Amino acid sequence: MHRLFPLDYAQARADFLRAASAAGASLRSHRLPGRHGPDGSQLTVDTAYTGPKDASRLLVTVSGTHGIEGFCGSACQSRVLLEEGLARAAGPDTGVLLVHALNPYGFAYLRRVNEDNVDLNRNFVDHGAPPHNDAYDRVHPALLGHGRARFSPEETTAELLGLRDRLGARTFQEAVTRGQYRHADGLFYGGERPVWSHRVLRRIVAEHLAGAEHIAYIDLHTGLGERGTGEPIFRGGRDAGAHERARAWYGAALTASEEGTSSSTVIVGNTATAVADGLAEGQELTAITLEFGTLPGPEVLLALCADNLLHLRQPPESAVRAPEKRLIRAAFAPVDDDRWGTAVLRRAREVFDQALKGLASCDTKAK
Repeated sequence: MHRLFPLDYAQARADFLRAASAAGASLRSHRLPGRHGPDGSQLTVDTAYTGPKDASRLLVTVSGTHGIEGFCGSACQSRVLLEEGLARAAGPDTGVLLVHALNPYGFAYLRRVNEDNVDLNRNFVDHGAPPHNDAYDRVHPALLGHGRARFSPEETTAELLGLRDRLGARTFQEAVTRGQYRHADGLFYGGERPVWSHRVLRRIVAEHLAGAEHIAYIDLHTGLGERGTGEPIFRGGRDAGAHERARAWYGAALTASEEGTSSSTVIVGNTATAVADGLAEGQELTAITLEFGTLPGPEVLLALCADNLLHLRQPPESAVRAPEKRLIRAAFAPVDDDRWGTAVLRRAREVFDQALKGLASCDTKAK
């Protein structure tokens, strides 16, 4: 039976490299030093590029920023952009850059965070003056189960729902997810310095995006929103017309955390920041997160709490095989649900096509 999604990181990487080679893409790999996967294999960020070397228009897609969410993102890249040929059909002056498994450690060990318990999508900040979320301090003890010897789903759920009721749903979500920089053992920890994947992404931006006038950026994620629905969340572009341009490309489905229309609250230090930082004056960025829903919010948060405690108490080699991993798999990688998977790939196809048509509508300077 043909599977829609890979079984593990190693298969995802093999599928991606095979599809990229068959598509005639230029490949490059960045190896995570000093770390290996559960099977002893290398952990790498791989890039594949198709299109003219000096393309004025560029579609950039990223998978695995949040490790385990790479099951979905990798399939969208390998199946839709490469195997179905959407990348090759991008147009005569359009390149497509695929960044595969930006957080390979999290992908391989079924974690949302990286090898340092850092949420990569909160790491792109000024670490000399990190924008700490003071409200997180109030919820941190409950997220860690108040130091109980054993994780109790019932007690943890009751406590978190109680906090949500007292603070209000949106305020509670902001407190938990915005990003925090004091509790290295906690959730949504942004780290104290640029991590390896952070540095790799900045290198990729410098090497591949320098010549493009118009850049469409799509970071692929799972875990928020209605199950199977792909929500395009506006993440930037620093020119005045960026939001209007994104609305024209993605239509009424486009949401914005800053306007309160998204399943995501405002976050700091996301990957689109690195892209925007790396561009020169005159380069236009239209960036979104494409977020695929899985489970209701309380279940997703419970899975994150369980996984965090699991890895605080066990070495990664045993934690990755623990029965508790079923929770985080269900919350971020429900890849055995073919109905979900079919909806995800169909929606990815739609959004990639919208991005390519949006790029095609942009005026470029004569070369």
